[in-house]
Amino acid sequence: MQSRLQILEQKTRRHFIAGQVPGLGLAALSQLEGMPLRADIDVDRTQPLSQRSGGHSGRVQRVIYLHLTGSPPNLDIYDYKPALVARTGQDCPDEFLKGRTFAFTSGVPKLLGTPRKFSQCGQSGTWLSDAVPNLQRVADDLCLIHSMTTDQFNHAPAELLLYTGSPRSGRPSMGSWVTYGLGTENQDLPGFVVLISNGVQPNGGTNSWGSGFLPSVFQGVQCRSKGDPVLYVSDPQGMSRKLRRRSLDTLRNLNEVQAERMGHPETATRIAQYELAYRMQASVPDVMSIEGETQATLEAYGAQPGQASFANNCLLARRLVERGVRFVQLFDWGWDFHGTGPGEGLTDGLTNKWRVTDRPIAALIDDLRQRGLLDETLIVCGGEFGRTPFREGRTANGNVLGRDHYPDCFTMWMAGGGVRGGYNYGQTDELGFEVVENPVTPHDLQATILHQLGLDHEALTYRFQGRDYRLTDVHGNVLHEVLA
Repeated sequence: MQSRLQILEQKTRRHFIAGQVPGLGLAALSQLEGMPLRADIDVDRTQPLSQRSGGHSGRVQRVIYLHLTGSPPNLDIYDYKPALVARTGQDCPDEFLKGRTFAFTSGVPKLLGTPRKFSQCGQSGTWLSDAVPNLQRVADDLCLIHSMTTDQFNHAPAELLLYTGSPRSGRPSMGSWVTYGLGTENQDLPGFVVLISNGVQPNGGTNSWGSGFLPSVFQGVQCRSKGDPVLYVSDPQGMSRKLRRRSLDTLRNLNEVQAERMGHPETATRIAQYELAYRMQASVPDVMSIEGETQATLEAYGAQPGQASFANNCLLARRLVERGVRFVQLFDWGWDFHGTGPGEGLTDGLTNKWRVTDRPIAALIDDLRQRGLLDETLIVCGGEFGRTPFREGRTANGNVLGRDHYPDCFTMWMAGGGVRGGYNYGQTDELGFEVVENPVTPHDLQATILHQLGLDHEALTYRFQGRDYRLTDVHGNVLHEVLA
């Protein structure tokens, strides 16, 4: 059997031209009809992150997305169900089990009402549990969506669907689409920055902030709050700043020759990335240093200079958007509350987890407001799916309460950025099994975020492998009801 290389070597120019005739004909036809060959927007390849405007006037300039990796138990935080509390310990009705598959539960589980104490907060009377005392204080800033629903019940596919519009890897992430559409306000910083706390990558891995088939300059740049802010961006030992500049100039000249000869878009991207990395060497250490913050600010967040924590990352998110970074994505590990150990329990475990996250989130909202940035910054917070209204099967006989994965309904919230504060959108049934009012899919959420930035989710496209792709695929509706 001939190898692929041998087959290719036997191809003549005639074979090649014959195979290209249909494609060349379509190209010529598109030119005659005045149609663009690509559906993507006009991006300056020499400065791909230059600032651009969306299709309409957006209410916000920047997004801070707080992802609670593993998915918090919404029934114990946001979605109060007194009827479920009253039926705790009863067998789960068969109608809610028939035809469904759960990650770690089989048989007939027992219903589980929340062990947390709920109260109505703020002038809006929003129900929140005692797990989030600081969010209770800013309840009137929160727009809670109680009717989120997804078709994925495993972590990685659900996370990828939320961020890339597809449960499979390979699609561009939301932050990449945003920077592709709008660029960034500060050419010395990346347009899309990723911060990870607890030292654990999210379930979707780097695909959750990857650029997919978009030019790689639009992928998220992972920064660290401890040590070198960006890996491999520092000059090698023994290389001066002047020598670095000379070496980059030489690389740029070589890449420009390559770009002129081959016309490959990634060559221009490589030039832009080298130049951005050079500028980042001076700008990133400054923006990633919180030593200059006031003691009052550090205490409000619970941040500690030199440490790696969710509190530090929330403060860094404010510093980044303050300097014009377009999309900041925070991942915090440890929200998979199965009840397999004390740290995953709905009582002490949930209290301890929120103790280090609730305070900095509320401080972020307050800080942005005080600096006049909240109206032009959209904060989004949530997990990738919900948790069951019954006890997880593996821990049904234990002393620690936990819940299994549940895709049918969960809660997320937004704040700032032109959304209605103190507003509750959508509703689930009295036991928390099904959405009964205003279902919201990940594509709807994506469409709404893009809309607030001034981007039309149906028009923001990129041609790849013969079709026009978009973040929301063929789905998505803007949630106009939640907008102020």
